[in-house]
Amino acid sequence: MSTTTESPPKKEATEAGNYFISNYPPYSFWSPDQREAVESVLDQPPAPDTELGLYIHIPFCRKRCHFCYFRVYTDKNASEIRTYLDDVVREARMVADKAAIEGRPVKFVYFGGGTPSYLSPKQLRATVQELRELFDWSQVEEITFEGEPGTLTEKKLEAIRDIGVTRLSLGFENLNDRILEINGRAHRSPEIFRAYEAARRIGFPQINVDLIAGMLEETEENWQDVVKRTVEMEPDCVTIYQMEIPYNTTIYKEMKNAGTLTAPVADWPTKRRWVKQAFAAFREAGYTVTSGYTAVKDPEGTQFKYRDSLWTGADLVGLGVASFSHLQGVHYQNQHHLELYQSEIHADRLPITRAYSTSHEERLIRELILQMKTGRVAPAYFRDKFGENIATKFAPQWRALLSEGWLEQSGEDYVLNDDGLLQADRLLHGFFLPQHQNARYT
Repeated sequence: MSTTTESPPKKEATEAGNYFISNYPPYSFWSPDQREAVESVLDQPPAPDTELGLYIHIPFCRKRCHFCYFRVYTDKNASEIRTYLDDVVREARMVADKAAIEGRPVKFVYFGGGTPSYLSPKQLRATVQELRELFDWSQVEEITFEGEPGTLTEKKLEAIRDIGVTRLSLGFENLNDRILEINGRAHRSPEIFRAYEAARRIGFPQINVDLIAGMLEETEENWQDVVKRTVEMEPDCVTIYQMEIPYNTTIYKEMKNAGTLTAPVADWPTKRRWVKQAFAAFREAGYTVTSGYTAVKDPEGTQFKYRDSLWTGADLVGLGVASFSHLQGVHYQNQHHLELYQSEIHADRLPITRAYSTSHEERLIRELILQMKTGRVAPAYFRDKFGENIATKFAPQWRALLSEGWLEQSGEDYVLNDDGLLQADRLLHGFFLPQHQNARYT
């Protein structure tokens, strides 16, 4: 009688590249040649009942994290920051009176970065006041503001609340000082707890906290401790990302210099398991998981309008260096170097570096894959909006996900189970058009 020994399952190591899917088609297909499409859509009235949002990019930080791939600057003084904010307002003035924007009420606003909380209270108030004079904020339902704990004093938090912020998003990432340090974070745990407690006292309607599973030197024991302590803090919402290493990060540069393809962080099965354990802990504490990244304490009262509106086709005007916009199916990104962005603004030109005008089919796929990240896709939505039957249009993809055990059906809706939800970004590529398969997403 012979016996065979099975090899242990191969681990999915974390390699360099973008895992998280935030839009479609992939950015690598966007082109400077499509600038005219942006200018054309700005001169056209919007489609009826399309919501409008604003994104304002604040690219300044105390320190660049080793895993950061955003456009940020750590060497700008107060005068340079003031000049940048003036340029953002100048850009806003260029688009505010366009046919696609003029007179439309803004429904949601997002201050991202970088570190929006790097700004002083005076800078914040002045910039928001100028933007309010250019856009109709009378119907704003949500203003989200990203904050790095070490930049948040009680006085600054009061200023952030005073400008109307309803959703404060705090970038904890971890609660262990050694792990925060080795990953290049500027703050430490005492600053996290001070900022969180002050925000609670001031009374923001919603406080979200960000965590990252699988950072440099993360351990089983520490991750369980981070989850336990975060549950005890009872944030309104927690967002948990799985660590990835995009190409323009410090970690990738060190990998390249060392000639290695594998990043020195947890592998994908470990990261998924840690997020699954975290979600289980939050569920036990009464939270509801609302996407592959988020758990909320009160799903009825705790919405994330920025995400939900964009994932159902809302328009977004992005202001500032490297920011992204989406208008009536036309995607575009601003110049991603500060000097180029400012030179375009000072020449009274829209600072566009690349764009993409989507087809009807690409718009359908975009909303389909983004909504899959919430864990549920409703065919009725796509019949009503696009006049298409996604059950038959994507029948092979649904069959594959069902047979592989990632997906279930609830009535006619498609529902990712917990394991499928935790790797939704990997599963979405099956819905891409053939020319977009295996494309670089950066």
